[in-house]
Amino acid sequence: MDDEMARKELITKDKISETAFDLARAEGIENVTARKLAAQIGCSTQPIFRVYANMGELYSEIYQRAIEAFGDYYGNYKSEVVTPFIHLGLAYINYAKEERKLFQLLFQSEHRGDRGLFELLNGKSGAVSREINKASAAGCKNPSGLFMKMWIFIHGCACMVLTGDYDLTEEETIDLLQDIYNSCS
Repeated sequence: MDDEMARKELITKDKISETAFDLARAEGIENVTARKLAAQIGCSTQPIFRVYANMGELYSEIYQRAIEAFGDYYGNYKSEVVTPFIHLGLAYINYAKEERKLFQLLFQSEHRGDRGLFELLNGKSGAVSREINKASAAGCKNPSGLFMKMWIFIHGCACMVLTGDYDLTEEETIDLLQDIYNSCS
């Protein structure tokens, strides 16, 4: 009985959540199943459903952690680019390269619920709003419209990363984004 009690205490909500997030990051959220998660943790499915009412509840938590991971990635992404929207675009494209499964979860899945793309990108830091303000200060007459035009292109680049069809260097990407900014602003 003591062994069973000790085992229950080892399988915490944090352990389940962390393992589920790691599994989603590595294999995609579609591969986060109760059985697979239990096998990764080394337990039955019972502790999972003791903590979560259902897998949808766990998926919501994974999604929230993915949003935070993207926010952290963007916050730590370094570039010397000052033209509005280009730094954000580079971070987004590189996130698709480095975190394929999380990118797909955040930006290409039905798990977004009622969150729009603007809300996801803007995040807690106000990244998009800040870029729109920069474009406005630089003299752009319709910075929100410019953002939309650039974002369609940036999202297309990131999707091409996922299919293996994007082979531009960072310098070439910057030049391309600069050309779009100049022609649309």
